[in-house]
Amino acid sequence: MSATVGQGTQKHGIAALPLATYIGKRVLGAICVLLAGTLIVFLTMKAAPGDPALAALGEQAPPEAIAAFRAEHGLDRPVVEQYLSWLGSALTGDFGTSLTLAKGQSVAGLIGSKLPVTLFIGLYAMVIALAISFVLGTIAALRRGHAADTIATSIAVFGISMPDFWLSYVLIFGLSLGLGLFPAYGYVAPSVSFPGALHAGFLPALAIAAPMAAVFARTLRAVLIETMGRPYVTAARSFGLERHFIFLQFVFRNALVPYLTVIGLQIRYILGGVVVVEKIFGIPGIGSLMVDSAFARDFPVLQACTVTFLAIVLFVNMLTDLICAALDPRRSR
Repeated sequence: MSATVGQGTQKHGIAALPLATYIGKRVLGAICVLLAGTLIVFLTMKAAPGDPALAALGEQAPPEAIAAFRAEHGLDRPVVEQYLSWLGSALTGDFGTSLTLAKGQSVAGLIGSKLPVTLFIGLYAMVIALAISFVLGTIAALRRGHAADTIATSIAVFGISMPDFWLSYVLIFGLSLGLGLFPAYGYVAPSVSFPGALHAGFLPALAIAAPMAAVFARTLRAVLIETMGRPYVTAARSFGLERHFIFLQFVFRNALVPYLTVIGLQIRYILGGVVVVEKIFGIPGIGSLMVDSAFARDFPVLQACTVTFLAIVLFVNMLTDLICAALDPRRSR
């Protein structure tokens, strides 16, 4: 018996080792991509037109004041030295201070106050996109070739072709100004009123979710149809199992891996939509902060916003890979 237990423990250790190695590689890869991303973002900000000193002091500022401003904020140092100094501070959570948008205010404090707003809208949009895609994708797959499939597929194609900024204005004119069902502008924090937050955030979340829901629905339809043609599904039918049991246990479960993979890859488009939609609906999130800092030439704030978005994308992609590896251990080998 002890030998059997020893063999079971050894097999468990061997099975766990590839997964641990896979996780380590994914974490290391994410760190490398994040570091490379910080360098690209920093160099892009330096190459962008505009001078933060002039934006902060005005075009009529004397040269002495401009030179003093640049020296105070390290803008007169070599680019490599500026990057290393900024990266060292960023690794400790210090992204510097705002130069023009909120003069002297901590950039980390600005990000910390705006991030929960963006995360709420993004998660709200993701829930809507998943709900719509589950319904449309499942109906289209189960009713393949019928009218329901045509209608669901047409809705998905229409959703993919709609830009989020255009859909935002359509929703405002139709559901807000036209019918008065939802507010056209503003934001309610969930901590103040969760039902109010759901009501006020529905239109911006729907504007972000609609194109993603269309992509998810088409992906789910394709993988469900492919999975329903697999030999093990045919074998399950031959045993006389119920259709609902076969669909849930053999079809839908195995279709989740490619479906979740697409969701992880599409998260960057949700964040891209947040930047535009937040500004249209007057939502005080990182997207609005990013747009305002770009117009104000506040490069420290803009850099921090961009790096934050990059970190979110990398985290979600890594989390998606780990979930898929747990569902299908062959991916970690």
